[in-house]
Amino acid sequence: MLQNDATVLGLLMVILAMVFYTASLSQKGWQRFYGIFPPLLLCYFIPGLLNSFGVINGAGSQLYPVVSRYLLPACLVLFTLGMDWKALAKLGPPAIIMMLVGSFGIIIGGPVALFIVGKISPETVAGEGADAIWRGLATIAGSWIGGGANQTALREVFKPSDRLFSQIVAVDVITAELWMAVLIYGAGFTTKIDRFLKADSSGIDEIKNHLEVYQQNNQKIPATKDFIYLGAVGLGATGIAHFLAEIITPYLSTNYPSLEKYSLTSSFFWITGLVTLIGIILSFTPLRKLENVGASKLGSVFLYILVATIGMQMDLGSVADNPGLFAIGLIWMMVHAGLIILVARLLKIPYFFLAVSSQANVGGSASASVVAAAFHPSLASVGILLAILGYAIGTYGGYLSALMMQWVSEM
Repeated sequence: MLQNDATVLGLLMVILAMVFYTASLSQKGWQRFYGIFPPLLLCYFIPGLLNSFGVINGAGSQLYPVVSRYLLPACLVLFTLGMDWKALAKLGPPAIIMMLVGSFGIIIGGPVALFIVGKISPETVAGEGADAIWRGLATIAGSWIGGGANQTALREVFKPSDRLFSQIVAVDVITAELWMAVLIYGAGFTTKIDRFLKADSSGIDEIKNHLEVYQQNNQKIPATKDFIYLGAVGLGATGIAHFLAEIITPYLSTNYPSLEKYSLTSSFFWITGLVTLIGIILSFTPLRKLENVGASKLGSVFLYILVATIGMQMDLGSVADNPGLFAIGLIWMMVHAGLIILVARLLKIPYFFLAVSSQANVGGSASASVVAAAFHPSLASVGILLAILGYAIGTYGGYLSALMMQWVSEM
């Protein structure tokens, strides 16, 4: 068994490199393979296999505590500082409406699904303490509103057991990938779907042309100083958040101990909440231009390192222990889908905005850009832009959904 954390970190980075390399190959065999097993799933599960077979010791490693405390907050800052509010406004009300409706569908979908499955199969939602099902589902809420960084933030706030989280990751990834397949399939029938929604999609061509010009005018090759700036912003904001959290948490614990029930005495809640707020504030400053030199790309590197360190703690033998959790995931997604379809039809919003906003919620920037590019390559940045909004609200929305699920589980 590998015990040295430096050795394990090197192994995890090699695994990530192999996954990304093979996923980029054009051979049909690899394309079919990754069509069935998404890269993100492998980034979780290959380290999980190594842990399950005793190659590495996830429980004894200090990699996850370090990565989650330092790289995760930096990741959140780097994702959110690139928020272009003017460009977002130019997308018009349909994009914002669908994004917020989709987030609302995730927030309420979890409690609704938990309530329904709890009535049909109480044993599926049973559990106490760290094994309480709502604690694990809280991480899905963060993932499906924002992304992996938000998911990990809520994992640290609500602290589900490693065994439960292993099951939850499978529900999260598999359900989300099925929904993404539905959205991409629908892109081939955009005209028919828009006719059903009674929507006019002519404005999307204007957005497409605007984005093509913007991308051509703002591309920049990053220099060494740009990476220094990115490190300073990401880790500097992380340092500020840690400093403030060390003041806020003891004060609340001492003076308002009742807030522990809502996890408001968790230092990690304040760290992630504060860095997200800092990132949003920075998005109104010239530092937003750091996105042009790869802020979100560096954030993605941090995120995948985080995903791998989470994976190395997984017990894959527990994934099949509670298959009823997949029913919760499917019902949850049906609530989200039903709500966005209803609103799109009522407001006559084109399928493009429905699909991209939904995937920006459920899947994050990478998969949202894939869905957007299914309509036209130049529209990929729309998915990224909306996903950044998801990162900004993911922790807060997921936290609210978690409190609602906690309430449902205590009924």
